[in-house]
Amino acid sequence: MNEALKELLDLLDLEQIELDIFRGRSPEERIQRVFGGQVAAQALVAAGRTVPEDRHVHSLHAYFIRPGDPTIPIVYNVERLRDGRSFTTRRIQAIQHGKAIFTMSASFHVFEEGVTHQASVMPAVPEPETLASFQDRMYNLVGDNPDLRDWLSRPRPVDSRYASPLTWEAYQNPELRSAQTNVWFRYQADLPDDPLLHVVLAAYASDFTLVDTILLAHGMAWGASNVMGASLDHAMWFHRPFRADDWLLYAQESPWSGGARGLARGEMFTASGDLVVSVVQEAMIRLTK
Repeated sequence: MNEALKELLDLLDLEQIELDIFRGRSPEERIQRVFGGQVAAQALVAAGRTVPEDRHVHSLHAYFIRPGDPTIPIVYNVERLRDGRSFTTRRIQAIQHGKAIFTMSASFHVFEEGVTHQASVMPAVPEPETLASFQDRMYNLVGDNPDLRDWLSRPRPVDSRYASPLTWEAYQNPELRSAQTNVWFRYQADLPDDPLLHVVLAAYASDFTLVDTILLAHGMAWGASNVMGASLDHAMWFHRPFRADDWLLYAQESPWSGGARGLARGEMFTASGDLVVSVVQEAMIRLTK
C-alpha cells in the first residue's frame, strides 16, 4: 500500500465528535479547494456509521454548494430521515465556516432477492495490464512544465489506465476529440472486506474523470485551455457488490453541454463485465478570457 492510499484511508476514518456529527480533514496539498470526491466519500462514511451493518448503500444524490477550504476541518451532520423495514435514508450536510458546502441524501437497503437483468454491455477495450499508466501518458505531453511534472510525480491512491484519449492528447490533436472516455482503475492494496469501504472508494474515484469527458469533446484540457469548471451535482447507484482493489472499467460519456454547464454519465463494470455502479454528474464549464 503506497503512502497516498494510506493517507486516503486515514482521511476516511472520520472523528465522531457527537451523536451523528463527524469531523474530517483534507490532505496537506497546495490546492485552492477540496476535491469533490473526497467530500462525497467522507459524507458517505458519516452516513454509513449511523446505519445497521446489514444495510448497504444503493444510491446517493449530492449537490456541491460552495468550494471547500482545504486548510480547515469539515463537519458532517447526519440527519436520520427514515429507518424502515428494508430501506434507511440519511441526509448529510458538510459544514465549513458556518455554512453548508455540500449536501447529500443517501439510501441504504437490506439484501433482497428479485428479478435481474443487465442491458448495458461493457465496452471492448484492451486489458488494463497492457495500457500505460496515466502518469506515463501525461509525462510525454507536458514537456518541461515544472508545475505539471511536479503534480504528476506525486503518489496517487488510484492506479488509472486510459483505454481512450486523454484530454491533453485531444488538445494537441483535434482528431482525437470524443464525447466518450474509458478508464480502468483500482486501488493497489489488499483492502478489508468492509462493503462500505469499497463503495466509498468508488465514490471517491468517480469524480476524477467525469468532467474530463466533457472537455474531451471540445479538445480542452485543465492547465492548457482557458476553461474553469466545478462539479454541481453528483448521483450514484450501486447495483451489486464489488471490490475497489480489483480492476473496474469506468465507461463514461457526455451527451450534452451548453449554457456554461455540461452533463456526463458513467458506468462501472467489473473485469468480467458485470455492471456494478451507475453515475451521473453535471458540472459548470465556463470559458475564461
